[in-house]
Amino acid sequence: MTNGQSPAGGVQSVERAFDILEIMASAGGSIGVSELADLAGLPLPTIHRLIRTLMNRGYVRQLPTRRYALGPKLIRLGESATQLIGAWSRPHLSELVRGTGETANMAVLDGTMAVYVAQVPSEHAMRMFTEVGRRVYPHCTGVGKAILMQLSNDAVRSLVSRTGMTTYTENSLTNPDMLIADLELSRNRGFAIDEGEQEIGVRCFSVPVPNAPTPTAISVSGPAARVTLESADQIVPLLKRVAKELGTEFDKNAAL
Repeated sequence: MTNGQSPAGGVQSVERAFDILEIMASAGGSIGVSELADLAGLPLPTIHRLIRTLMNRGYVRQLPTRRYALGPKLIRLGESATQLIGAWSRPHLSELVRGTGETANMAVLDGTMAVYVAQVPSEHAMRMFTEVGRRVYPHCTGVGKAILMQLSNDAVRSLVSRTGMTTYTENSLTNPDMLIADLELSRNRGFAIDEGEQEIGVRCFSVPVPNAPTPTAISVSGPAARVTLESADQIVPLLKRVAKELGTEFDKNAAL
């Protein structure tokens, strides 16, 4: 390659820097420079130069163990991105609330956890509420399972081997085989269900959002007495339509 250009017309060094940040995020904690070089497919001198630059900017930090982790500067960027995503997704989630009467959520995969980035609550006195920014285990939530639907089974097994499978209720999935079977069913029918797996008496339907830069899902949740299994016939088609609209928004933003 010449003049530092990538084949797609981008700047090679910038692409490599972002590759490093994404690899470090996927590592779920810290990573050694040799492992980073292997995963990035780059020589050690190149990795050292890129890491030194990222450290100088505050995007990477070196631990006492001499391993590397993501730096604090990324927190501000992440918070800003979350606010922007919440702002442009809220009208779409409001459409879900109007159509179902229940709370609508959007979450993304962040490392090994699902993070809520937007919510529009139901107007019912008894309703579901989840604080934006809350991190949850993906194996026991509707949005989490709709996110996992987008990963390979091997990737799912790797993820839960790092997080474990905390049991919240008697309905919680307790081992990887149960989770994989549930995800296969979810992929076949096109949506995931949280059947009181994090909180007894709560049911949630969720679908993946296509074209998102990171695995993303939206959901409708409420008391199981109102969000019945039969209500999936009304809720899921609306969820899928709104997810497609959000996917179009992601496509438009990526093209800018």
